[in-house]
Amino acid sequence: MPNDTAFESRSTVSAAAATVLSQTAADDRSLTERAYEAIKHDIITLRLRPGETLNEAQLMQSTGLGRTPVHQAMHRLALEGLLVILPRKGAMVAPVSLNDALEIIDVRMINETYCVELAARAATPDDLAAIGSVLERSREAIASRDVAAMMRIDRDFHLAISRASRNQTLAELLRGLHERSLRFWFLALSTPSHLEGVYEEHLELFEALAAHDGERARRAIARHIEEFRTQILKAI
Repeated sequence: MPNDTAFESRSTVSAAAATVLSQTAADDRSLTERAYEAIKHDIITLRLRPGETLNEAQLMQSTGLGRTPVHQAMHRLALEGLLVILPRKGAMVAPVSLNDALEIIDVRMINETYCVELAARAATPDDLAAIGSVLERSREAIASRDVAAMMRIDRDFHLAISRASRNQTLAELLRGLHERSLRFWFLALSTPSHLEGVYEEHLELFEALAAHDGERARRAIARHIEEFRTQILKAI
């Protein structure tokens, strides 16, 4: 008969090996995510300029991470349209296109007006508290003239509203559009008066949602998106 002790030992070793492999995979994903977030932040905030050429060695140095996570992050950013992979040459930061920005704005206008109407009807007290909490962060960002922080607040504000709509498909669509808008946001809305204007537009929309007034919410988001369009046309 098989030696039970030996069998248990092998089982223990197998379980330990599986744990190590699982942890290693998790660590790899964590490093890739860190590389992705670091490079993406530099692209969105224009530290890496549109049209600038890059290579893995350069990004390994700037992120302090190894070749594999940087390589994987670069390909993920290429899929999202922020990098253009150049075979045997590295990559290039995707150029800023006015046409791309205007197309995103048009799609947002159609879908986000519907989204805020849904959110005005469906938002719970917890939803409104979450949206209000994001809005509250604006005060410090405006006081410190922190454009990058205000950009993240704008993204989080719209994502919180999308979640309140109770339409997961619509929320995912808008999440992608907002992510693609971030570089344009940083490019166009970087002056103190613009930061304060965005806050006022957010506040108007929040008040409409809190009143469960769908039509007022539609008007507020339409004004917000049109103002974004105006600033983009001035900047690009």
